[in-house]
Amino acid sequence: MFSQDRWQEIFETIRKNKLRTILSGFTVSLGIFIFVVLFGLGNGLKNSFKEFFLDDATNTISIFAGKTSKPYKGFKADRRIEFDNSDLEDIKINFPFFLEYITPRISRGAVVKYKNEYDNYTTRGVAPSHQFAENTIIMEGRFINTLDINSNRKHAVIGRLVAQDLFDDENPVGQFIDMGGIAFKVVGVFQDDGGDNEERFIYIPYTTRQQIEKGNDKVDQIIVAFKPQLGRSGAVAFEKKLRKFLKEKKSIAPSDPNGLFFRNLTDALEQNQQFANVLQIIVTFVGLGTLIAGIIGISNIMVFVVKERTKELGIRKALGATPKSVIQMILQESILITTISGYVGMIVAVLLLKNIGDGLEDYFIKNPYVDLSVALFATLILIIFGGIAGYIPAKRAASVKPIIALRDE
Repeated sequence: MFSQDRWQEIFETIRKNKLRTILSGFTVSLGIFIFVVLFGLGNGLKNSFKEFFLDDATNTISIFAGKTSKPYKGFKADRRIEFDNSDLEDIKINFPFFLEYITPRISRGAVVKYKNEYDNYTTRGVAPSHQFAENTIIMEGRFINTLDINSNRKHAVIGRLVAQDLFDDENPVGQFIDMGGIAFKVVGVFQDDGGDNEERFIYIPYTTRQQIEKGNDKVDQIIVAFKPQLGRSGAVAFEKKLRKFLKEKKSIAPSDPNGLFFRNLTDALEQNQQFANVLQIIVTFVGLGTLIAGIIGISNIMVFVVKERTKELGIRKALGATPKSVIQMILQESILITTISGYVGMIVAVLLLKNIGDGLEDYFIKNPYVDLSVALFATLILIIFGGIAGYIPAKRAASVKPIIALRDE
């Protein structure tokens, strides 16, 4: 039941005991402030981790050709394995259930020129679906398309930093660049969250690259994407079947570990997710530890506060105040101070995290944040324990006889 007299008395008590109130409130504010900031910085660390490790598609398997280490079917050891266009078609035909898309990759270095500007860049001969494998973001123009592949067009999609180096403020789309003595038309500019190195690549149709190299059909690397709904177990099964199929086709001994190399991002993703989960557990424990420290601090302050007011409580009881009314008064005061201080600490911490933004990116902390529900829940926990912290010593003090309380020093 609302009692105006009691609230006036509480505010008057707070006004007369400013130092005590400041100590109580500061402990609560500091506890929730540290918790929210640490939790937010932990989330910022996770953001950097995800951006660094998970900038490419995670449902892909990259296949690299190597040298055999064992003789097999009349072939000697140390035989170099090569991929070609028929491997791409055979994978499409034999694995339609598993396959989402497939792209080759042919990497070459080249001196690229535009007017008086030139530099060395890595070119990649790819198929249109390579855009999804690398999560390539088109800024201007378009990516390589099927018509480019079928017609062996001399079209190029350049990275943002390539455009910056060669074209400065000029729009590259529609312009021609000299790539190893051959003119290519720029049809698009891309950016990539993987970092600066990723934005210094130049993509061209893989069939054009093969035509330039005396019309061969060789491929350096094959990237296959499995359907995400297969999950990890399906991806592992797909990799095993694919490994067996290619080893049989290329006449590689089943036990030879060196003829083919597979990089299944599902395994890497699972490891990264496990690391991220461990990171989240560490952040949570640090936050809980801070919260517990805040609760202990509140408890200590409230024990001190009630102890300081023992004589005052004795006078109240001598004048007819019931133990229940004494407890309610202290409890209301405790909850009021805890609530105001807790929300002040939370708001300051949230504003600090918002202002940090990318300011700590050099320390691998990007866009630190905390969910509002987490911050509110933590603040509510502190308020509840602030109430408990006030209730326990208040109950003990209220049970003391007035004559004993008045003798307290």
